[in-house]
Amino acid sequence: MFKELASAAESLRSLRERCVPVNRAEAVHLAEARGRILSEDVTSPSNLPGFNRAAMDGYAVRAADTRGATPLAPVYLKIGETAGDGRCVPVRTGMAAPPGSDAVLMMEDALLRGREVEVTAEVHPYRNLARVGEDVAVGETILKEGHRLRPPDIALLASLGLTSAQVYEKPKVAIIPTGGELIPLFSDQRLLPGQAREANGLVCEMYAEIWGGSPRKTPIIRDDPDLIRAAIAGNLDADLILISGGTSVGEEDYAPPILREMGELLVHGVRITPGKPTALGIIDNKPVICLPGYPVAALAALYIFARPLITMMAHRTDLPRAVPAKLGGKIVSRPGYLTFARVSLKDGVATPIMTTGAGILSSVARAEGYVLVPEEVEGREKGEMVEVNLIE
Repeated sequence: MFKELASAAESLRSLRERCVPVNRAEAVHLAEARGRILSEDVTSPSNLPGFNRAAMDGYAVRAADTRGATPLAPVYLKIGETAGDGRCVPVRTGMAAPPGSDAVLMMEDALLRGREVEVTAEVHPYRNLARVGEDVAVGETILKEGHRLRPPDIALLASLGLTSAQVYEKPKVAIIPTGGELIPLFSDQRLLPGQAREANGLVCEMYAEIWGGSPRKTPIIRDDPDLIRAAIAGNLDADLILISGGTSVGEEDYAPPILREMGELLVHGVRITPGKPTALGIIDNKPVICLPGYPVAALAALYIFARPLITMMAHRTDLPRAVPAKLGGKIVSRPGYLTFARVSLKDGVATPIMTTGAGILSSVARAEGYVLVPEEVEGREKGEMVEVNLIE
């Protein structure tokens, strides 16, 4: 039995106090930079556009040559190689403005008559003309440190002639699945009674990547303390270690004692349901989260503890926030425990699916999100407004 349980908030706070963002930086090619976080401001090496550019199809003109033009009193300009002194030059959108021009007359305001253009509207200087540096000026700060690169950001950088960007390295997340009853996923091995396919490690890998980390997973480690110690020692170059399984208080639940032996065990047993056997600690200044073996309990602990750590380390601030919804049914919770209640979400109504059952993975697969019922609250009533945390 767990002799003493810590609150989820206290447990997370004690772990976060020992963690810092990953400030290592690297240069990545822009073709591989989508979603990465800038580690420094980006200043423009050049003007964009680098020349006066036509913004419309029409005729490049000197604006003064169109003064007073109206449909009833048109002005006539001759087609030439340069603009000005009564001449104009046909242009298409995006072309460099010919010498002598300072505006573009739209096709709608011009009528070609042989080698002359009948101008029916006056244009002002720089009308329909993008000037040098109008989009971005040389030396201008265009993106700030901490910005997450999106496709249009990368397109802008590439348009300025840049080929790479300085970004923060992704935090390295080591994942160690443990359990003698586990068999690898995607194998042809037939399940025997008492065996299970190792899915928690795959979930940890995918979420670590979604939240901004760089995951790596070891093979399944048997319930052998020496093998678990060796797996941990071999992954101390990671920024965060996730151990799946072996966190309860049974004879073969070795992870928490090994965590205490190799470093510092901050917490073993948290007032969350599901997920009570979660353990948290530090080894070699690296945070370690020991996840319960039951899949929903592991997922709850991942969201409550791993998600805030990985996103903080990865400088991520763009992940989905909770959305308000009305409860379509009552949520029953355990007093004194933070409850991870799965809900479906449709048309602003959150319908509870399940609040208990640490091993019922289908309850998460059917859910769009979850509601956290605080320790001091005893359930939520139908019709209440709640915050639904979306499941990515």
